Amino acid sequence: MNITEHHTNYPDTSMVPSELSFTDAWDGEAVSDIIRAKCDHGETPAFLFLGRKEADLLKAHLAEAFGEDSVTTLHGTYYMGLDVVTIDCESFLSTGGRKAIRTLQDPMARRPAWRDKEVDALWQFRI
Repeated sequence: MNITEHHTNYPDTSMVPSELSFTDAWDGEAVSDIIRAKCDHGETPAFLFLGRKEADLLKAHLAEAFGEDSVTTLHGTYYMGLDVVTIDCESFLSTGGRKAIRTLQDPMARRPAWRDKEVDALWQFRI
């Protein structure tokens, strides 16, 4: 099977407007405001889509905090709980997706159900 066309789920920058534009420095408070504005009914965005300019500004911002050597790429980086995805355009910033609810990681979900030994014994088949 030969597949020549590959579709990605990245936002189309010609159709989706950038939610924020920076001049010369990363503004973490403005990004935080955008994330909070998109949180609705306990659902939060999962991805932070960045153009080349914003990706460079974020790298510089993280390099100030953690050092130049620790920030070589944004691949696999999470910023404010969002997976950072660099897209191929000059300038763009948007949040998208939706985080999955992980009820199996909740300690209450892992507790075994309470069982009444006396009632449970009535239902056992004994030979």
